[in-house]
Amino acid sequence: MSESKLREQICEMAASMFARGLTGGASGNISARTEDGGLLVSPTGSSFGSLDPARLSRFDAQGTLISGDAPTKEMPLHSAFYETRGKTGAVVHLHSCHAVAWSMMPDIDPENLLPPLTAYAVMRLGKVRLLPFFVPGDPAMGDAVRGLAGKRSAVVLANHGPVVAGKDLEAAVYAMEELEETAKLALLLHGRQPRILTSGQVKKVVDKFDVDWD
Repeated sequence: MSESKLREQICEMAASMFARGLTGGASGNISARTEDGGLLVSPTGSSFGSLDPARLSRFDAQGTLISGDAPTKEMPLHSAFYETRGKTGAVVHLHSCHAVAWSMMPDIDPENLLPPLTAYAVMRLGKVRLLPFFVPGDPAMGDAVRGLAGKRSAVVLANHGPVVAGKDLEAAVYAMEELEETAKLALLLHGRQPRILTSGQVKKVVDKFDVDWD
């Protein structure tokens, strides 16, 4: 994909998420790998509803900002996924309501945050790790992701929001949407003893779609 097309796609997909209430105000950030190994990143303080393709932060392959506005303060999160998951082509971080709410529940498993409610959650997300609370912009968030050694494509920052890495922008956005919908289902069903997928059913999905489930 050409850089100009990628710039347009970033802004279009961000605007779609904003319009559907997945992140509001100036919250959330998004990045994508360019053909030359650099990055396009949403600027700091920007709204997903009004990103300007010409003003996206542009990094070269060495990680130097070469054009555009100043990048999001959450760059440590993005950089950590690109560094530890070699196939990462895009990273999305939102403050989506249901994922944030689920991160505050007292009885969740931090190693496998979301219950296996649907096959698509397993397919697109694998196991989602709950990370501790960090002050926004804290470089320690990136260190926490690096500490996972590339074994998770999706995490949720406690009391903050989800971060998802994908092979390309479309995959990252779709996985993020699946995470939010699964968190919504989990909240709706909490305390109702729903019939979740059995371990055998999860294994069938993992094996068929080659999901990282370690």
